[in-house]
Amino acid sequence: MTISEKVAYLKGLAEGLDLDTEKSKEGKLISVMIGILEEVAMSIEDLEENDLDLGEEIDVLSDDLADVEDIVYGDDEDYEDEDEDFFEVECPNCEEPLVIDEDALSEGVVQCPNCEEKFSLDLSDDICTEDE
Repeated sequence: MTISEKVAYLKGLAEGLDLDTEKSKEGKLISVMIGILEEVAMSIEDLEENDLDLGEEIDVLSDDLADVEDIVYGDDEDYEDEDEDFFEVECPNCEEPLVIDEDALSEGVVQCPNCEEKFSLDLSDDICTEDE
């Protein structure tokens, strides 16, 4: 039984008592209380209906987001198969950290996306030899 049905039952019981809602203080009180309960019941039913609608919309958005994630990130297997390494360097001009891949590292020249200055990578200090 819904809240509205329970309030309607209560209203029927009150009407069956033949209370004088015009002159009797108790009758006026019960009538006002039932009116308030009817409004509360309608508000609750509206909230429950909105809750169901929002839940359906969230499900649709979640499905859409999953589709976007599949497009952007691909399958998890794609990540596991990648052996690509990334390196972080600092731009000597603007001192912003940059993340570069192996291809850029092998070229030896990088263009900073922040200040658009090109600089060469000197890895002579970073390479370890067997003598060390």
